[in-house]
Amino acid sequence: MKILQVTPRYPPQSGGVETHVREISERLVERGHDVTVVTADAGDGGFRRERRNGVRVRRHRGLAPGGAMHVCPQVTAAVRRRDADIVHAHNYHSFPLFFAALGVGDRRFVATPHYHGGSADSLRDRLLSLYRPLGRRAVRRADAVVAVSDWERERLADDFGVDATVIPNGLDVDRFERAEPVVRDRPYLLTVGRLEEYKGVQHAIRALSELSAYDLLVVGSGPYRDELERIAREEGVDDRVSFLGFVDADRIPSLYAGASAHLTLSSFEAYGMTVAESLAAGTPCVVRKAGALSDWVGRDGCVGVGDVEPATVAEAITEVVNRDTSSAGLPDWEAVTDRIEEKYRVLLSRR
Repeated sequence: MKILQVTPRYPPQSGGVETHVREISERLVERGHDVTVVTADAGDGGFRRERRNGVRVRRHRGLAPGGAMHVCPQVTAAVRRRDADIVHAHNYHSFPLFFAALGVGDRRFVATPHYHGGSADSLRDRLLSLYRPLGRRAVRRADAVVAVSDWERERLADDFGVDATVIPNGLDVDRFERAEPVVRDRPYLLTVGRLEEYKGVQHAIRALSELSAYDLLVVGSGPYRDELERIAREEGVDDRVSFLGFVDADRIPSLYAGASAHLTLSSFEAYGMTVAESLAAGTPCVVRKAGALSDWVGRDGCVGVGDVEPATVAEAITEVVNRDTSSAGLPDWEAVTDRIEEKYRVLLSRR
């Protein structure tokens, strides 16, 4: 098959959607398919082309107010030009999915919205409100819609009236289970993800003032880093917070394995990939009871918090650090790719 993936960003850019698209694209190439990725993350350099692990990547320059949305009309022309059997677009919360829908023509179209319904940022919320009629049109245009969680499937049904198939994010479970823990002089807590306000790293920093025994390691980059550093100074814990920035994927499992607990305090998530990674590495988690993160509450080694006040988060950390975890039921990327590949084949058979 000739497969075109459309996504706002692609590695080395980091994030859950970026990881999802890379994992399935590289595995589809290994299975003999021709895979091209079109993105809107070329930056000031304009159009760029490259090949990463067998995947053709075509990067276009997009306008991203506040680091989001990635307005990039060139995606429509890129999709129209590309010879593809399947066009698979990702991330409702950014315009490339809509532009892909405009350019798909009579080819089979799959949408994986990674939909979480809103934004904690007022500007993005306004943009999403204006975008909603267009986003609805794009999602409903799809021949198949894939949700990554039961929670997302319900939201898609409620908000767009579509019946999505749940194919969760995958995980290289063995890689995390075998990880050698990072050893540090002091026990540490961990957060992993893009540094955006809605991701909630600030709540972990503020809770640190009530957890004198722990340091906090922050993995990820993004526009909110300067504000997070300011909050750490304001709380008087900057000497115990380490911003590691981008960390190579090979190091991530060891960081999880060495942590006393992993914190995911995001306001909006469609799945919660970092929670799965942490549990696979044997590290318990504190999650916010919001969005699809609610689906993780009740699993072995996972405690949920209804609010993000420092005392509440600190109490949950104290409760969870000695809990056992389980990787049972966590899907691997091979199984996920199997299901996506089969979805493609079914769609093509209906022509």
